[in-house]
Amino acid sequence: MPMEYTDVSAEQFGELDGLDDWRVIVDSIHATFNAPDYLAAADLVRTIAEIAEQHVHHPDVELRYPGRVHVVLTTHATGGLTTLDVDVARAVSEAAAATSATSDPASTRAMELGIDSMDADRIRPFWAAVLGYHDHGGYLVDPMGVGPSVWFQQMTEPRTNRNRIHVDVIVPHDVAEQRVADALAAGGTLLTDEYARSWWVLADADGNEACVSTWQDR
Repeated sequence: MPMEYTDVSAEQFGELDGLDDWRVIVDSIHATFNAPDYLAAADLVRTIAEIAEQHVHHPDVELRYPGRVHVVLTTHATGGLTTLDVDVARAVSEAAAATSATSDPASTRAMELGIDSMDADRIRPFWAAVLGYHDHGGYLVDPMGVGPSVWFQQMTEPRTNRNRIHVDVIVPHDVAEQRVADALAAGGTLLTDEYARSWWVLADADGNEACVSTWQDR
């Protein structure tokens, strides 16, 4: 039976109660819980599955040793957040608290690879084939949902003096500035903060680039 729901913006999500465990990462919300042990984490995963069935709304769930559970929610039908995600997120947080699992929102992040190209259509099939990825509207995604996605940045002129591939690290908005500061303290260089708070462009000592990104100001 179809569920009724309404869209929820990232700004609206941040104003709702009972969601302190969750952080917005682009068009989804993430939460990470550390259970007392592996069996307790597995029990939490089972409970999350039951919650998903009750709400007819199913998150991606990852279980890692020694007892780490990572949960990702989004409404695929809309390509963003809805009240369905809010309801399931609250139920998951309540279940985690009942198992004495602790929340670790600062560890939440996602990664993407960005490739600069004069002709993305020409090189995209190569990257899809070599990675075993699917082309999702020009955006390459791992069918297993494990590896970072790949996007292609259209260039107006060839880039000959800089790397053509960079890493996007998408983090919660409330840890982004600290992540940038840590990277700079570790020997990095700030190339530009012109687009902050959406993203900061950094480079290592060899000039290899990475962007620290958030959902804000997109």
